[in-house]
Amino acid sequence: MTVPSRPLVGEPIAMDLINTRWVSGGTRHDLFDGPTGLARWLTEAGLGARFDADPAALPPLLRARDAIAVLVAAPDDPGATAELNAILEHGTVRRTLAEGAPRTAVAFDAPAWGPAWTAADGYLDLLAAPDRIRRCAHPDCVLYFYDTSKNGTRRWCSMAGCGNRAKAARHHARERTGRGA
Repeated sequence: MTVPSRPLVGEPIAMDLINTRWVSGGTRHDLFDGPTGLARWLTEAGLGARFDADPAALPPLLRARDAIAVLVAAPDDPGATAELNAILEHGTVRRTLAEGAPRTAVAFDAPAWGPAWTAADGYLDLLAAPDRIRRCAHPDCVLYFYDTSKNGTRRWCSMAGCGNRAKAARHHARERTGRGA
């Protein structure tokens, strides 16, 4: 089965992970349903050079995706918080000084936890401005984004996609009621 291109790629790693499930043409898609999904996601998310597409990494990554998806919808959910913390326990941040400059490295208790830990850690980074974590305003869209717009008023995962569909729907509604011009 060939999985179509994802509609929103390039968001911060935590948002990119939960956006591996999307709807296109009324059909639900999950990038991780196919055998190449993990490798594809690692590449698209910019993690392909850091982590191997080891099938053992998929179960922890799915756990991270589910926990983050719950937390963006319900930030105080105790179960999802515990799950995210359990994922974070599989990595340790180590700071060192090398060549006169500080360095940070993460050590994982097993390499398969690397992608999941990285996504969970990325979610923590987004909590510096939690109000910028948003679901697309289009009612049929399931995608999330991190609003980096200057004034913080982004509503759509994509202006070319969902934003344009909403504008077209409003235009057609005005035309039907005779208020368009």
